[in-house]
Amino acid sequence: MNALIKLELARALRNRKFLFFSVLYPSIIYLIFSSSAGANERVDGSGLTVATYLMVSMASFGALTAVLMGNSERIAKERESGWVRQLRLTPLPGRGYVLAKTASAAVVSLPAIVVVFAVAAGLKDVRLDAWQWLALTGVIWAGSLVFAALGVALGYLASGDAVRPITMIVYFGLSILGGLWMPSTTFPQVLQDIAKWLPTHAYAALGRAIEQSQAPHAADIAVLAVYFVLFAGGAAWLYRKDTLKA
Repeated sequence: MNALIKLELARALRNRKFLFFSVLYPSIIYLIFSSSAGANERVDGSGLTVATYLMVSMASFGALTAVLMGNSERIAKERESGWVRQLRLTPLPGRGYVLAKTASAAVVSLPAIVVVFAVAAGLKDVRLDAWQWLALTGVIWAGSLVFAALGVALGYLASGDAVRPITMIVYFGLSILGGLWMPSTTFPQVLQDIAKWLPTHAYAALGRAIEQSQAPHAADIAVLAVYFVLFAGGAAWLYRKDTLKA
């Protein structure tokens, strides 16, 4: 399995387009949004400046991009090319393939988080305590596993041609409705009610609690835990179903 993880990492690092969208794109969006909204303005109901609030949103968005977009399309294409069928002929267990995909995506997601933090601190003068920077990095990185599991599930759910539009709909839907691109408090009430139950909303809320020097809310942790079980369970079921077809 270690060899497969190294192979997946090498492939991801050679893909310049993927690296741009997963590492640099969130930082660019962060600069655009924070500048247009006024970096030192306060976000209603949070007590955080726009620059600080959006920092967590875009770091979460970057991690989401790396693990969701990276996994789903690559897995779907590998299924069609026969690569997954070849791996099944090796001693590598099915869980090893899924873990290798998740681990490689998680490694790529870390630079996306760190770059957003560096841009926020260097260009937008965001200042936090050392423990907050470390806690934010750990929480956002660990939380990305929820969406890594979703990426695996989508990769086994759709064909190579259909996976990109399906993933894009899920990707932008979760990002926008979950409040990663703009505070969900600006939404109509019905959308605010929906947002509270989305994994992306709970994901970013964990980071914002740390920024406010508070403990993450149990409800947000519970929402992410439930979604992880659902996504991971769905990925496992779809993997077994695909194995039977093969």
